[in-house]
Amino acid sequence: MELRQLRYFVRIVELGSMSRAALDLDLVQSALSQQISRLESELSTRLLQRSSKGVVPTEAGLAFFREAQLTLRHAEQAVRAAQQSRLSGTVSVGLASTTAVVLGVPLMQAMRARYPDVRLHLVESMSGHLTSMLNARQLDLAVLFDTGVARRWSVMPLLEEKLYLMSPRTAGEPSLPAATRMAQLDGVPLILPTGAHGLRSTLDAAFARADIKPRLVAEVDSLTMLMDAVCAGLGCTVQPWAALGRVHKAAQCLQWAEITDAQVHRSNALCSLSDDELSPAALATRVVLADCARALVRSGAWEGTRLAHHDL
Repeated sequence: MELRQLRYFVRIVELGSMSRAALDLDLVQSALSQQISRLESELSTRLLQRSSKGVVPTEAGLAFFREAQLTLRHAEQAVRAAQQSRLSGTVSVGLASTTAVVLGVPLMQAMRARYPDVRLHLVESMSGHLTSMLNARQLDLAVLFDTGVARRWSVMPLLEEKLYLMSPRTAGEPSLPAATRMAQLDGVPLILPTGAHGLRSTLDAAFARADIKPRLVAEVDSLTMLMDAVCAGLGCTVQPWAALGRVHKAAQCLQWAEITDAQVHRSNALCSLSDDELSPAALATRVVLADCARALVRSGAWEGTRLAHHDL
């Protein structure tokens, strides 16, 4: 016996007509009749009989009708209880600095709206540090750029970010073009994060493909300090658009050009411990984080990005 059969039977009795019930339930009448026949066969008794006024329940059908109504009410209460039950606990989430600029607050807002009893522990750090923390099980989830060192992780491709050459805006100096290529970065003084982090490994591979050796003037593993150094005229950098969120009035002190080489982008993946190691709260947070990121990309709020291929 299935809940839908109970629902069908109750609606037929309430409306007093097989045809009206089929219309109300958006079913073909023959299919509805078949379901009632199966129900009667399972119960080994007739529940409905036709009359000049339509369809009426038999004595057995009337008794069954009352209990079916009660069963459906209990089922609805069970659904509401499941929907209204509140997850609780603490979930630790790691975000790189550029990711945190765009995703951090929307994630907190979405979690407060959907799961107000789940407490987020957000960690902002360089991606290499987040990788180590995830491997050490100090994080439940993290958005990472280099998943090649995964140890039993669950990895969900999330989005791809364009990369931009960013330089100080200096009076009297020529403006950057709207777009550039890696080969044109030859000789440009650059300030980059160290090789332990996802962006640097992406860039090193891009420099190798362009057959150039970057001119490094400094290596800085703090996004705020790195962008301050660029604004101060100490060099240029290569970053995703989100890095501009760390700069007050970025358009006044910086200029940027999109790097258009086909393979020059940064892939973002939502990484977590394996599903059997995650708490229900962490599993729910993973869904919310992915939803937030996709919504930001689709709305245009996360500029310079596109969704991973499976989300297009």
